[in-house]
Amino acid sequence: MAKAAAAERQAAVSTADLCDAYLESPVDVMTENNKLAVMQPGLLRDFGGRPAFCGEAYTIKCYEGNVLVAQKLETAGRGRVLVVDGGGSMRCALLGDRLAGLAAQNGWSGIIVHGCVRDTAVLAGLDVGIKALAPCPVKSSKRDPGLKAARLIIGGVQIRPGDWIYADGDGVVVSREELTL
Repeated sequence: MAKAAAAERQAAVSTADLCDAYLESPVDVMTENNKLAVMQPGLLRDFGGRPAFCGEAYTIKCYEGNVLVAQKLETAGRGRVLVVDGGGSMRCALLGDRLAGLAAQNGWSGIIVHGCVRDTAVLAGLDVGIKALAPCPVKSSKRDPGLKAARLIIGGVQIRPGDWIYADGDGVVVSREELTL
């Protein structure tokens, strides 16, 4: 029941409509008048089976190691969005079919990876939104665990734990609070 309500909410909220309702100039700064910021267009590609997703952010900063990503996706997502700053590395994937499957099974709304993913044919069939820079067939290392609940900057936008992420085919927007139309 909760999953169905979350899916309906996600389908009803488009990033374009949010920008029309909440964005004033300048576009890169969240102020009292600007309730959202827009991530750099074209930075991320869609890989998941859910084309639009939204939810409260949980953040991880890691470089070529996905230990914390795996640990977090094993927990209940409760409709949240996992945001992973992999430093933009294109040398290995931080997410593949096993971890994305856990995300879908455990109720995560979506995953944003500032890095690569793999097993893209499988990812496309999973009921979870996934955005990343590119595919890469190489698995990540387990050496550098990274930082959880970190402040991130991806695509020119600061993302803090607890921020709200809205993502669809038009882009990704970030707000300090849940937005309604």
